[in-house]
Amino acid sequence: MTTPRPAARSTAIGDTHPSLRERVYVELRERIIEGDYPAGLRLVEREIADELRVSRVPVREAMQRLESEGFLSVQPRRGSVVAEFGPRDAEHLFDVRENLEGLAARLAARHASPAQLRDLERLLARARRAAESGRLREAVSLNADFHRHVVELSGNPLLMDLMAPLDSRLRRLFRLTSAQADGEPMCGAHERLYEAVRDRDEDGAEALARAHVADTRASAQRLLAALPDAP
Repeated sequence: MTTPRPAARSTAIGDTHPSLRERVYVELRERIIEGDYPAGLRLVEREIADELRVSRVPVREAMQRLESEGFLSVQPRRGSVVAEFGPRDAEHLFDVRENLEGLAARLAARHASPAQLRDLERLLARARRAAESGRLREAVSLNADFHRHVVELSGNPLLMDLMAPLDSRLRRLFRLTSAQADGEPMCGAHERLYEAVRDRDEDGAEALARAHVADTRASAQRLLAALPDAP
């Protein structure tokens, strides 16, 4: 009996690089997160396709995905508009985050390698320098990266999949409130959490992560309510 030969691996660009659809999706998502597309802005599929010099198909698919993730909403007679992000949206986000980030911190304390811990420590040092130098927007972005890294250190692929869409919403929230936020308390909370993870203190890491989410919830709600265009 002849042993079947393994199929040759494809060398198509699409197999080794992000697809055009994915690149369009990431570009539009980042514009929403960074505020280039503010809440309430109407997005016109044809205009975006012309600007990005792509067909309307990947733009349509990207917009459908962003709608399913809560970044866009469809309104009568207006079509797709950038969704608001208000106190209620933040409340829903934090309800989920408190449980998942507590789990992520516990697993990170259990599984993080020495190399991963060094990377996390360097990230914290960069955030601390940015906060102390008054580069608040950079500090907020680096602190958002800290949360993503802790999830990666958990070593749980399913948890990473569950947290990925929350990470984008968290980044948008931090971006909305970055002008009024104080990076110093956030850096301190992250440094304490890092120490618990480094010391393999699973209970302590989970407790600190949950407490940090609770503190961030209260701060975010206050900052969102103070925005001039708060819904």
